[in-house]
Amino acid sequence: MQSMYRRRILFTLALIGPLLAACMPASMAERQTTVRMIETARGPLEVLEDGAAGGRCVLMVPSLGRGATDFDDLARRLADQGYRVLRPQPRGIGRSAPYAKDVTLVQLADDVLDVIAAEASSPCVLLGHAFGNRVVRMASARKPEAVKALILLAAGGKTKMPPDIEAALLQSFDLALPEETRMKAVSKAFFAPGNDPMVWRDGWYRDVAAAQIEATERTKVEAWWSAGSAPILVLQPTQDVLAPAENAEQLRKQEGDRVTVVYVDRAGHALLPEQPEAIARHVSEYLARL
Repeated sequence: MQSMYRRRILFTLALIGPLLAACMPASMAERQTTVRMIETARGPLEVLEDGAAGGRCVLMVPSLGRGATDFDDLARRLADQGYRVLRPQPRGIGRSAPYAKDVTLVQLADDVLDVIAAEASSPCVLLGHAFGNRVVRMASARKPEAVKALILLAAGGKTKMPPDIEAALLQSFDLALPEETRMKAVSKAFFAPGNDPMVWRDGWYRDVAAAQIEATERTKVEAWWSAGSAPILVLQPTQDVLAPAENAEQLRKQEGDRVTVVYVDRAGHALLPEQPEAIARHVSEYLARL
C-alpha cells in the first residue's frame, strides 16, 4: 500500500512539476548564474550572467584585486527584478586570461566594451565598485554610445589618500601577514567603524591588484574622469577613507545635473557587504528612472 501511495505521489509531481516551475516568480526560478566565455583580442574573459536574456543590461566591474562574486547579492536582486546582469571576471581571476604587460585602463575598458558588443543588443548600464569605477568611466569615455548610464560605488580618483590608509590598503593584499594583522588593515581601509571586516576575509588577488594599480598609474586621470556623456549616479559611503566624498563632490561640481550623488551612511569603501539593502534600493530606484 505504501509503495502504491508513493508511486501516485511521484506521478503527480511529475505532472505538475513543470507547471509549478512556470508559475514560480523569477526570484525562485531564475537564480542560477550562467558562466560564459567571451573571446577578445586580449584573450578570453569569463563572464557571469544572471537574469533573463531579454532583460535590460547591467554590467558590473568589481573593486581592486577582487572578483565578480562580490556582486552576487546585488546581481541576484536585480535579476529578480527582470534585469540581465553581466559580470566579467577581471583578468587573472577564474578563467579570464591574465593581464598583459604594460596594460592601461584602456585595455581594461575595452574588455567591458567587448562584453557589451558580444552579449548586449542595446546600451548597458555600467556599475563600477571602487577601482571598477575607473574602468567603467574609461569605457564610457571611449564609446559613449554603448553606455546607457553609470552607477559608481565608492568612486575615487582625484583626492589622495593619507599614507596610513594607503599602507592599510596594501597590507590587505599581503596574505603572508598574520590573519589578525591583515584583518585590522582590511577594517581600517575598507570598513566603517563597527562593521565586520571578516566578510571580506577571502577573495583577495594580489597579482591582479598589482596589475590594476600599474594600469591606473599608466593612465592619466583626465582620460576617464568625465566618463563620456551618460548620466551618473554616485553612491558615496559616508565613512569612506579610501575614496572620500571630495571625489564625488568634484565630479558633481564639474558635470552638473548629469551627476546625482547619494550618501550611504554606516559604510566605508567596501560598501557592498556593509549596506546591501541600501545599495540595492538606490540602484533599483535609479534604474527604474532611466
